[in-house]
Parts: sequence; structure tokens; C-alpha cells
Amino acid sequence: MESPENKTRASSRIGDRSASDVVVRLRTQEGRDDWVYCHSHILTNNSKYFADRLSENWPTCQIIDSRNCVEVYCQESDLDYHVSVLRLFYISEDGSMTDICHGVRNALGILRAANELGCPQIIAACVDYLEAVPWEEAEEEEILRIIPGMGAQAEPILARIQPVNTSAIIKIFLSAIRFATSSPSSSMTDLKTSAQEQLEYMLTEDDDAPLLTADDNIKSEVRECVKSLLARFQNLLESSLCEPKESGSGVRKMQSLHSYLTDLSWAFQILAKLDIVREFVTSWVEASENVVKIVEQTDTEGEILESKLKVIEVSSKVLESIGYGTVILPTAKRLHMVKVWLPFVRAMKPVIDSASADSEDGLTLKMDGDLWQSLESAFVSVILGLPSADQAEILTEWLQNEHIRYPDLTEAFEVWCYRSKVAKRRLALLGASTVAIGASGFVNSSVLSRLGVVAIVSFSVTQINQANMPTSRTYFRKLLFVFSAKFCRCLQSSPIRANLFRAITLLFNWSSFFSTKLTEIEGSRILCLLQS
Repeated sequence: MESPENKTRASSRIGDRSASDVVVRLRTQEGRDDWVYCHSHILTNNSKYFADRLSENWPTCQIIDSRNCVEVYCQESDLDYHVSVLRLFYISEDGSMTDICHGVRNALGILRAANELGCPQIIAACVDYLEAVPWEEAEEEEILRIIPGMGAQAEPILARIQPVNTSAIIKIFLSAIRFATSSPSSSMTDLKTSAQEQLEYMLTEDDDAPLLTADDNIKSEVRECVKSLLARFQNLLESSLCEPKESGSGVRKMQSLHSYLTDLSWAFQILAKLDIVREFVTSWVEASENVVKIVEQTDTEGEILESKLKVIEVSSKVLESIGYGTVILPTAKRLHMVKVWLPFVRAMKPVIDSASADSEDGLTLKMDGDLWQSLESAFVSVILGLPSADQAEILTEWLQNEHIRYPDLTEAFEVWCYRSKVAKRRLALLGASTVAIGASGFVNSSVLSRLGVVAIVSFSVTQINQANMPTSRTYFRKLLFVFSAKFCRCLQSSPIRANLFRAITLLFNWSSFFSTKLTEIEGSRILCLLQS
């Protein structure tokens, strides 16, 4: 049965001037003044603000045309929302107030006006609506700006963005890490990628602190997950090496390899954030030779080349952790990494650059220039940490190689030369007749002489062979002179200098390389340098 109040509402209409007994004046600072004809019993039943203004205790109520007048001051942008609130007073109880919210922004405006006028029923309806509907990003920001100042009655709206307790965060993190490292089928790649991105975001410190601070238990679980991923990767490598090339499953295996490499690259980032990369690095060092064998057996087309790119990406991260001391490995393993990956990387660099240039979109095979630079720096750092005899061997091979431009080991060569020159003075207390270099090895003068001659001749031949224009030959002529002078300054033995002088003179006088022979001035300068 309909209540008397609802019957009264039904018989009263907002804006009915003949039956109204109150004028609500909505006024703004911009001068807008809207009159709305209402009924006092409806206003007082639904709004504390109007109940106060229309009570006998409020002396400032004005009279207009024998009607009470209540003024409401609001912002220009909120005036329409105040009118909507007045209209809501006239909706019967069996009607739905949420039907006129019409979107998050409109509901927020009505809620703001209802809060100012003290309308508990409308506030509750708006809260129910905003708590249930989806929000866009801009709407969420507006909610965060408005709702916190409205007190406990509006708190349910913020339930979806409240922080959760630590145990809930740990549970979802562990569930996500298990899924992200589980190597699911290709149909679930997008889900796996999303999980990996969010896990990395949870551990990243940006404008906000990381969502999760990992304790020993969490680190242990992450280790086990990545360990399982590495084990499956090792199994794939072994099966690929044992399987005949004509088996017809090569494409499928390379797709699996690419998926694993992508997961491993991401897993290294997670382990680095948790400072637990050692086991990963050790495993990759052990697998490196097999990885190179497999990818070198394949062609350089499409997805295969992308897999090789991913191999280089993972190796770069591992080499950085070794070269900069994040993970401490024995000399043999560090030397092994250089000998395995240095030839592979310098052979792949021109292939990848060529494929990137030939690619129609230029994006598929694009590799970040910073990554190439980081990889080069990592090689230099690892090499400089090796015994000097091993350094000499690596640098000699580098100077003779056709891919001398990348990775550029000039910095390592310069440091090696400096250490070689000052080694006898530094280690004079040893009283040795040989030149001590590094912490664990010695290099005698014959090695110095051989490296010097190979360095100058091989470097010059490689560079000059690549120069076809006369101007380029002139440039490399000057480059050779500077290069020779820099190396000769490192030597203290007169016989070695004499041998180098003969090699340099012979090279300059080789007419197939230069249009003119070594000038008298140039020869005198080199001779003075060697005899100084």
C-alpha cells in the first residue's frame, strides 16, 4: 500500500508555481540566479540544509510572493547538479534514483551537490552507483580528488583501490611467478607476457615504492621457479643437439627456443631486482657453448634471426653481471665466456645490421643501440679482469680479425699497453727478468714484440683494405702513424723497437697500399720515437 508521503510526492510537482510554497534561488558568483518552485514539506523531508533554513530557528528566510525563499550559492559548474538533486526529491520510493545518474561524472556532480545539501538518501544512491560501475582512468582520478573529503558515508566507493595486506600481495605474486615461468602453450603467450610485465612492475621502484619487499622465502620460491625454467631450457638444448637436422622439427624447436630465451631474458631482470642472479649466470655459462652451436646451425631468416638477437640480449646481461663484479666466477669460466661469445657477437653484428637495413618496416630486427654499447663495455670489462697473458691472446686475435670494428676493444688494448709498460716498475720488488703483468701470469718480451707487430700490421691492413678512395688512404696513413707511435711508447726494449721500426717502414713503403712512400720527415719522427 502506498504511503501518505508518496501520495503527497505524486501530487506535488517541482516547478508548479501555483502549488509551491518555497522558492529555491540557485545563485553563482558569475551572476546566475535560477528560481525553482518547490514544496517545503518535500525539501525538509529530504535535506538537512532546507530543514534548517525553513525552521523557525532560522531568521533570515526571505518572503517572495507570500512564499519562503531559500538561497543556495554554488559554483557555476555545479548549478545543474543542484537542480538534479531537487528533482530527485520528487521521485517516489518505488522509483530508482540511480536511473538519473547517467554516468560516473554526472553521479559525482549529484553526489557533491547532495553532500552540500545534506541529502542522505541521494548520497546513498550515488555511492551505490559509483561503487558498482566501471571507471575510466580520468574518472578514477576525479573520484580520488572528491570522495576522500566526504567522510565515512562515501568510503565504499574507494573499496576497489584500497591497499591490501601483505599476505594477499605475496599470494598473488607467487601465483604469478609460477605461471610466468611455467612455459605455457603458445595460445597463452599474451597471458604469460602480461603476468611477466606486472611482476616486474610490482618489484620496480619508481614514483612509488615497490609493491613487494621480498624476504628469503619469496627469493627461494623465485629461485626454484627460474631453476625449473632453466632445466627445461637445458633439456631443449640437449634434445636439439641430438636430433638429426633432417628430422623436420627444426622450426618448432627454434620457436620453442625463442620462447625460452624471451622468458629467460625477463627472468634475469626479476632475479637482478632480487639480487639473486648467481645461479642463472652459472647456468648460462655452462649452456653457452651449446646455445651457440644450435643457433649457428640455423639460417638467418625471420624468426631465427630474432632468436639470435634474443641470445645476444641474454648474453649481454650475463656478461655485464660478470664484468662488473655482480657475480664472481673463476678465471676459467670468465675466459670461456669471452672465447665463446666474442666470435659469435662480432660475426652476428653485421648480419643483424644488414637485415635491419633490408627489412621493409625496419623494426622487426631492430636492436637497441644501447644494448650493443653495453655488450661492448661488458666485453672490455671482462677482458681487463683476465690474466694479462690471456688478454694478449684475445687482443692479438682481435687485431687480426676482419670484424675489428665491433666489439671495439681499443680501451682494453690501451689499458693492456699501459700495464705492460709500467709492470716492471710496479713489480720491481719481485726482481724478475720478465715483465710481470696482472695478478696471475707473466708475459715475456717476445710476446710483446709479436703482439706489437701483429697489432700494427694487422690493424693497418684491415683498415686500409676497406678504403677505396684516395682521401681514405690518406686518413688511414695518418691513423697508422698515430697508432704506431702510441704502441711504441709502451716498449722499453731496443730490439723490439728496432723490429717494429722495420715493420712500420716496410708497411708504409708498400706501394699497393699508398700512393706515396714513407716521407723522410715521417721516417725521422718514427726513428726518433723508437730511439728515445
